[in-house]
Amino acid sequence: MRRIAVAKGDGIGPEIMDAVLKIFYEAKVPLEYVTVDIGKWVFDKGFNTGMTPEARQTIETLGILFKGPMETPKGKGVKSINVTARKTWNTYANTRTFQTLHGVDTVFSKAGIPIDITVVRENIEDTYGGIEHMITNDVAISRRIITRPGSMQVIKYAFEMARKKKARRITCAHKANIMKITDGLFLEVFQEVAKDYPDLKADDVIVDDLCMKLVTKPDTFDVIVLTNLQGDIVSDLCAGLIGGLGFAPSANIGDHICIFEAVHGTAPDIAGKNIANPTALLLSGIGMLRHLGLMESATMIENALLYTLEQGVHTGDFGNKSISAVNTTQFAEAITSNFGKQPGQGAKPHLKDAPVTETMFKLNENVMLESANAPAENIIGVDFFIESDEQPVFIANKCLRHGGVKFKLINISNRGTQVWPTGSVYTNLVNQYNVRFESIDDMPLKQQDILGLYVSLSGDFKICSSELLLMLGDKRAYSLAQGQ
Repeated sequence: MRRIAVAKGDGIGPEIMDAVLKIFYEAKVPLEYVTVDIGKWVFDKGFNTGMTPEARQTIETLGILFKGPMETPKGKGVKSINVTARKTWNTYANTRTFQTLHGVDTVFSKAGIPIDITVVRENIEDTYGGIEHMITNDVAISRRIITRPGSMQVIKYAFEMARKKKARRITCAHKANIMKITDGLFLEVFQEVAKDYPDLKADDVIVDDLCMKLVTKPDTFDVIVLTNLQGDIVSDLCAGLIGGLGFAPSANIGDHICIFEAVHGTAPDIAGKNIANPTALLLSGIGMLRHLGLMESATMIENALLYTLEQGVHTGDFGNKSISAVNTTQFAEAITSNFGKQPGQGAKPHLKDAPVTETMFKLNENVMLESANAPAENIIGVDFFIESDEQPVFIANKCLRHGGVKFKLINISNRGTQVWPTGSVYTNLVNQYNVRFESIDDMPLKQQDILGLYVSLSGDFKICSSELLLMLGDKRAYSLAQGQ
């Protein structure tokens, strides 16, 4: 019997987890549950990751975590417990499936427009790295990290999943028209991977255009893959299309550890009242069963859920208000009483249990993700981010004294907009500039050259941070300022 780790969560978490596990028990699902200590209450005991060392060891041993909603304490400088878990165990692909559920009325279901969208969200990188700094009293920065290997992991997973799903279309959503380096890299990897899947229709769309089309023609989309922050926003938008987060399952897939969870909130206002809707967590658990190869149990439970919804059984947060709502326990009992019944619409086909290849193994060191056949790399300049409340021309006059025989001052920008050598007096400024130096005649530079310029320039300015300007092969690996 397969053992998995279970974390019941905060707020309504214990109630809905108990309801789901009761359904699994009645379905005779061959799983053994090992409860682990994760959540706000664990953080409040002094564990700054929100989990005990014993919980971490158990999860890393078992490889599967089934978790209820977790609350991250506000303030105190603590990171999100949910994000910490996903990132710690490199669950790089967050997968959420959004399907029309008969009995859950929405604008689209009433119009007869079926929805079946799977959002695959990169789960480790982007602004969710949480790398932020105040570099002056007025200016905060956040590093947005997009990597080629990280993008490759999630995009390959998305294509494989789309093929297994027999998807008619896979779409990369992005903002590469503006973020040409970061989103541009993500889109570039998508296009590379697409060449290996000629049987799938692969296309891309700018993310704001995607959002508009999702609320006008959602049935035209199938599988969508996005970067982390954009994926977070779009997945919640898609949840709204089918009735809300209470019907949105979530899986976090990694090579060694996977997390299946409800992504809605902890609803502390109704905690302990036994009235919460367990559907999202149940759907997440059904996805976990399929991941573990327990197809027969997954199909029986899902068809019973779909049948129950069709019959109008509902908790207080949805459904026909002329029919009395049931509580959490009664909702679970209604599902178990409908085992073996088929819904009139959307019934899931019965499949035999599938063998699952175990991916768990003991790691002795961290895995290094690195692309093969990287192009030649040359340093051709540097961006210095400096603090100053002076006008651009005065900053330029000072910078020009420091270039020496190796560097030329190229431009000065403020919040990404060029203000020297050309610019407009109508551009509002903050007290943090970027001054860009490049090598004379594009000659390659050494880090020692950059450090020498740093020391010289620091005599006139506080240097908040710096970035090397690289050429990767014949490709410029940095962006231009607006107006440059």
